[in-house]
Amino acid sequence: MKKKLSYRDKLVELAYIYDVKEIKDYEKSRKNLTTGQLELILKKNKITIPKDFKSNFLRDNIIKPVGKIKSNLIEYKENKIKDKNRAIRKLENLKLDTNRKIGRVFKDLWTQLGKIGLNFLNIIPKLGSVIFEFFANLFTDLFHGIYKQQFEPQKAKKVLIVISSVVVATTVALSGYNYFSDGKVVKKAEIKQDVGKTEIKKPKIKKPETKKEVKKPQIKKSDSKQEKKKTKEKPKLEVKRKNVDEVILPNLNLKTETVLNLFKDVEYDLGKVRAQKLVKPIYFTQFPRDLDALQSTKLKKETFIKIVLPLIVAENERILEDREKLLVLSGKKFTTDLEKQWIRQKLLEYKVKKGNLKELIVRMDIIPTSIALAQAAKESGWGTSRFALEGNAIFGQWTWSGQGIAPLDRESNKNHKILKFPILRASVKAYQNNLNTHKSYTKFRQKRLALRDKNKKIKGLELTETLNNYAQTGSEYTKILNQIIKQNRLMDFEPVRLVNSVKKIELSS
Repeated sequence: MKKKLSYRDKLVELAYIYDVKEIKDYEKSRKNLTTGQLELILKKNKITIPKDFKSNFLRDNIIKPVGKIKSNLIEYKENKIKDKNRAIRKLENLKLDTNRKIGRVFKDLWTQLGKIGLNFLNIIPKLGSVIFEFFANLFTDLFHGIYKQQFEPQKAKKVLIVISSVVVATTVALSGYNYFSDGKVVKKAEIKQDVGKTEIKKPKIKKPETKKEVKKPQIKKSDSKQEKKKTKEKPKLEVKRKNVDEVILPNLNLKTETVLNLFKDVEYDLGKVRAQKLVKPIYFTQFPRDLDALQSTKLKKETFIKIVLPLIVAENERILEDREKLLVLSGKKFTTDLEKQWIRQKLLEYKVKKGNLKELIVRMDIIPTSIALAQAAKESGWGTSRFALEGNAIFGQWTWSGQGIAPLDRESNKNHKILKFPILRASVKAYQNNLNTHKSYTKFRQKRLALRDKNKKIKGLELTETLNNYAQTGSEYTKILNQIIKQNRLMDFEPVRLVNSVKKIELSS
């Protein structure tokens, strides 16, 4: 049985048949030439290579047809996407056209109504002059009939004006006299009643006078001083409760008692939030310093969730708005300069290189509220850690260059710090950007994309396993996150959205 020679072996055998010295020398020196080099040397020596050598059954009958099918499928998919984008653009154009048409109809209707109103106003003085002339002619005809003498129309008009003015003046005078005479009678009656009342209430007036004599003026002064001190120490928050939908609290070093009273005034209750799936945008800039002083752990946890929840929901809604805008712009063939500038800004924000819009769509997505709340609780000790109180660091992000707070238990050979933020919302934004951009969380983003592709809801418990790189403990850290989510029913807050109408609260300090 003859062995099946490869294409290269056939070329070497052909070289030996035609006695090509160059190839023989290489073979003797045990230097392996490639098939391309062998072909070049044979062509240089004007040796024709048989066509049977190049025939490759696998390549011709399997690889090439499969490649064609693959390219056809890609073209089909691209055409479908283009058709979808065209349909979306057509719908958008139809929507814009209908809005324009409706606007034009209302505008034309308004102009027509304005013209009708102006014409009516122009008719009024003409009607007045016609009526006046009619009555003037009527009275002149009457005078003609009585005196059988013809008066001049101008004189008759003057007489009519004088008569009408006299009638008006007399009616005004009579009505004024009646009014003032009635007022005097009423005043007299009121005075009599007051006199009667004062006579009855004389013994009642004496009682408070005796009480005033008993009180010591010194006690009042001391009380007033203490009240002034209290007002200086504690800034009062006067909250207008009606139509309150947004509270932005400045850095007032609020106490927990003040925060709890504010929640009562605004009727902020987690039970209602769970039931209605709506939360009011109350944005705290920092945690109360004495949050750890609360004896009830349940109340402490609820207060922490009430402070952090609106910040997470607000940032997620901002990301969703940007994502919808990006999906629309990616489907457009032509974009404006402002739209291009916006895309460049987002590419920098999400650290995407080479203008890859597909990667930007993957990264620009929400962090489940349950995961964010659980990590915030774990890393900040439910808002009581030194990093959370001094630096608004909710998620314990490390830094080697920026402003930060050095951990007390840091080893001597390490120089990392906990990143510091001016307000709580900045910490939430940096945390979400970290999960959406860092290479350690690519599995998190891939699993989130898979849920998106399957049109499934993005749930925290399905993604916690991908966050084992967030802490040094790895899988134990993810187990703790799952435990926090389940024990505190944080998955209930995943569909929560902000209240639609946004009105700022007035605060007086």
